[in-house]
Parts: sequence; C-alpha cells; structure tokens
Amino acid sequence: MASETSEMNFELHRMSNEQHRSQQHSENNAISHQSTTSIASPSQTAPESTAPTLKTSRIAVIMLSLSASVFVSALDITIISTASPAIASHFHSASGYTWIGSAYTLANTATMPTWGKISDIWGRKPLLLAGLVVFFVGSMICAVANSIGLLLAGRAIQGVGSAGLNILVNICVSDLFALRDRGLYFGLLSVVWAIASGVGPVLGGVFSEKLSLEDVYPAVEVSRLRMAVPIIGAVFALLWFALRLNTPRTPVWEGLKAIDWTGGSLVIGSTLMLLLGLDFGGVTHPWSSATVVCLLVFSVVVGALFIVNEKKIARYPVIPMDLFKYRSGIGSFILCFCHGLVFMGQAYYLPLYFQAVLGISPILSGVYFLPFILAISISGALTGLYIQKTGRYMPTTYLGLSLMALGVGLLINLDEYLNWPKLIAFQIISGTGIGLNFEAPLLSLQAIVGNRNAATATSTIGFVRTIACAISLVLGSVVFQNQMVKQGPTLTAGLGPSLGGLLSSGDAAANIGVVNSLLPAQQAVARHALHHALTSMWIMYVGLAGAGLVGGCLMSSHPLSREHEAVVLGLEHDNGRHGADNDI
Repeated sequence: MASETSEMNFELHRMSNEQHRSQQHSENNAISHQSTTSIASPSQTAPESTAPTLKTSRIAVIMLSLSASVFVSALDITIISTASPAIASHFHSASGYTWIGSAYTLANTATMPTWGKISDIWGRKPLLLAGLVVFFVGSMICAVANSIGLLLAGRAIQGVGSAGLNILVNICVSDLFALRDRGLYFGLLSVVWAIASGVGPVLGGVFSEKLSLEDVYPAVEVSRLRMAVPIIGAVFALLWFALRLNTPRTPVWEGLKAIDWTGGSLVIGSTLMLLLGLDFGGVTHPWSSATVVCLLVFSVVVGALFIVNEKKIARYPVIPMDLFKYRSGIGSFILCFCHGLVFMGQAYYLPLYFQAVLGISPILSGVYFLPFILAISISGALTGLYIQKTGRYMPTTYLGLSLMALGVGLLINLDEYLNWPKLIAFQIISGTGIGLNFEAPLLSLQAIVGNRNAATATSTIGFVRTIACAISLVLGSVVFQNQMVKQGPTLTAGLGPSLGGLLSSGDAAANIGVVNSLLPAQQAVARHALHHALTSMWIMYVGLAGAGLVGGCLMSSHPLSREHEAVVLGLEHDNGRHGADNDI
C-alpha cells in the first residue's frame, strides 16, 4: 500500500510538473525539476511515508507548548527595549543601550543555522529541549550579573538558546503539518509573539518609571526570571510527553563529524566583524580608520570563504548555496532581509522617539507602542488563515510590502509634539504591512525546495531575518548617532558645553534621560535635535522598504500542497540528500 501511494504521488507530481511547465517560464521549470529529483524520485532516495494525522487535542497541547516557547523568547527581547536606557545608566555604560540588544541578537543570528542543521542529525525534540535549557542558563546569568560585561555574556547565552527555540518551533510546525496548513500555525505563533511583544515594553516601562536607577535592572531581571522559570518548566514537561517526532539514534561521534564546523565558525566570524565595523564607524572611530576598514574588509573576505566552503568543501553545509540559485528563492531572501531591517528598526527605535522626543515616560512608551504590535498580531493571524483557505500568498505579499513602505514613510512626518491621529494611524499602517509578510517568504521557499529540505530552508530564512535585525539595530544607531554628532555646535550653543556634549558625543541614546531635567527652552532645543536625527533614520528605512518591494517582484507563486509526508532525519537524511544532488 505504501509503495502504491508513493508511486501515485510521484505520478501526480510528474503530471503537475508538466502542467506547470506549460504555464511558467524556464526558471520555474528548473525549480520544479529540482524539487522532483531531490524529493520524489525513488531511484535516488527512499520514498517518504505519509505522516499520521494528529488528533485535535494533541495539536492543541503541542501548539500550546510551542507558543509558550515563543512567548518566553519574545518577552525576553521586548521587556528590555523600554528599560535599556535605564539599565545602561545603571551600569554607567554609554554603549550599553545598543549592545544590550545587539549582544542577544548577534548570538541569536550566528548560531541559528547550526541549530537547524544539528536538528537534522539528532532530531527536533532533543534540540528544542536543549534550547530551553540554554535559554534558562542565560536568564540565570543575567539575573545575578553585577557588571555590564557579565550582563552582555548572559544576554549572548540567552540569544543562543532563543535561536534554538525560535528556529526549532518553526521547524517542528513544518514537520507536523502540510505546507498549505503551515501558514495558519505560523500565524498563531505570530499572535503569541505579538502579545508578548506588547506586554514586554509595558513591564519594562513600569520598572523604569517606578524604581530608581539602582533598582531597575535587578527588578527587570528578577521579574523576567520569575516569569520564565514556571513557563520553561511547564513547556519542558509538555514537550517531553506530547511532542512525538522522529528522533534518529545517530551516534554522537558520527554526528559531530557531520557538523560543518568550518562553515559555522566562518559565518560567526564574518557576522561579528561586520557588526563591530558598522557600530564603530563614525562614532568611536572614523570610517577611514584602520580599525573600521579592517573589520569591514575582513568581514567580506571571511564571508567569501564561507561561501566557498559551503559550495565546494562542506559535505553537509550549514547553508547550501543552491538555496540562492533560483530567482524566486532570491526574492524570498531579499524580502525577508528588508522586512527584518524595517521591522526591527521600528520595534527598537519607536520607543526611543516616544521617550526622547515626546518626553513620554517609559511605561507610557510601552502603551503607545501597542497599536504597532496589535496591527502586526491581527494581520499576521489573518494572513495565515487566508493562505490556508486559498493556497495563495502573493496577494498578501504585495499588499504587505506596499503598506510597509507607506507606513515607514509616514513616520517621517511624525511631529515633535504628541499628535494622536498620526501616532496611531501611522503605526497601524506600518504594523499591518509588516504582519502580512512574516509567513510568505518562508512558505515560498519551502514550496521550492520541498518537504525534505524544509528545515534547511527554515533555518536559512531565520538566519537571514535575524542577521537583518542585528544589522538594523547597528544601522539605525549609526545614522542616529552621526546625526546627533553633526548637530553638536547647535546643541552646545543651546545647552552649554557639558549638556550639549552628552547628546552630541555619539552616545545620545544612552543620555536621553537628562532631557526631562532641562529647562523648557533647553528641552525644545534638545528634542528638536533628537527629532531631526530620528527623521533621518526613518528616511533610511524607507529606502530599505523599497528594496523589499524589489524582492517581492522577484518572487513567484508556487502551489502549496495539502499532503503531508513524514520527514526522514539522521545521517541517512543527509546522505540521501547529498547523493541526490549534493546541495539541495
């Protein structure tokens, strides 16, 4: 029976390819042929059995557990966003405002592809549970940290654990459900993420406003730990008993030998040098300094070595280069990258606008941020439902890109005073556009590469999105700080050398707390300079949103199958894949 089913599926797939070939141009033909030869051909790989249907009760328990994992991870990021200025002041660290977020995001970005590849070798469930443990250890370190260095180390460990949680949650959804249904569950996860993202800034703002600088950091970390411990414990237990996925018994030594250690090291090194070079340039070091030039140049060189290693040397590459072979796949990556840049820019710097320009308290800053979060949540959920019902994702892609570009462009017109209609409407427009495009790039790429390579596609899309988020924090900070430095003479004339130097020395974001203590006339000077710097930053994000439109135009529509097949894991999975195509 299994053999007849496999032959029938293969024949249907062949007929679908012939029909598709008569309607699409040569690139899509190549994509369909690639997918067929690497996934369906019985002569190259063993046929995959149809996955069993899950009961509704089991789906509910599994999704509850996976959603809780996403909730903990998202809360950890967003509770820091509104409390970062106070925490940076607590440790008397001028650069702490940026690096409290960047340390987490950088570690998250660099390790994400490795989590995905290791899960192919040893299975999803053990790696997901390991991610929970790593995340908990990082949270403990942050809770007891008494220096900025130890705090950043804890944040980095949290980032590593969060990478495992985020990527493996999406991979588990891909393993559990058919391609057509995944958009719905991805949408549900985005709703949970949005709820956590709405609660986090408010909590961070409460601690920043109600407590002294000496108490903000301990209160934030202890509260996060109190929330994380029971959630992580419950999620660990639920996943241990409820999540039943194929877990191969791969020998430890054989599995370790199969990991692309060279590729992983190269991508981490390249990412670190790139972000450090961007962070130093024009702020702590001139752009023409040897430090900045060497960091950026060697980042490119190491990145090129990574590409050569993945394409020519690695037996089991972390990121197979053939993922970037087709136009539609390239479009998915461009869209995802630009989407991550714009999303993180607004998520991280809108609270700065609320506090620095409008003079809003940290707690109200979190409240004012809710229209953006709610818009993302609702649009993401509706997008998943639409894709499940229609099997189409390109209409929401085009609509989302247009609204995202329009929304971030409208932020340029935000006033130096509180204008409620603009504040709410602009956030809803941009948030809706961003929410419409969380699922489409991943679903499009998974439709190209097929079920067998869905995990690789998921981890690579996750890597592209998170590196975009990390770069966005640095790019936004570079533009903002450089604009404040340029306004140094004006600030010095209006505020005096001491106060003007605090806001124009390249560390303005860490010193916005002094603005509220100034005289009204001085506040006007400072807020005007801060508003001008943020306006220049929004202009940059408009250009990035426009690049996302180009990526969307490169994407093509691909059928989303309702059939779900079980995924083969372990070294047998990679051997079959390697023998079939050597890449994808």
